[in-house]
Amino acid sequence: MRHNAKMEDVASVAHAAIVKRDWIALQPLLHPYLHWVQADGQVVRGRTKVIGMLQATGISGPPASVELRDGQVYRWYA
Repeated sequence: MRHNAKMEDVASVAHAAIVKRDWIALQPLLHPYLHWVQADGQVVRGRTKVIGMLQATGISGPPASVELRDGQVYRWYA
């Protein structure tokens, strides 16, 4: 399906930017009202807070799933 391919593409590019610590490339991929759901269920809300968290802690792997809104990652499930 085209929609699923788009989600995978955006998630893949976002994940690659996180791994590279390329915060400038990452920012436009994330929705301003992003909900980042960590594996333990903890939720971090907002693009700025999520990028700050990622700068401090990094990431363990690609998302289990994502939801897009307006072509940006709106929900990221670790």
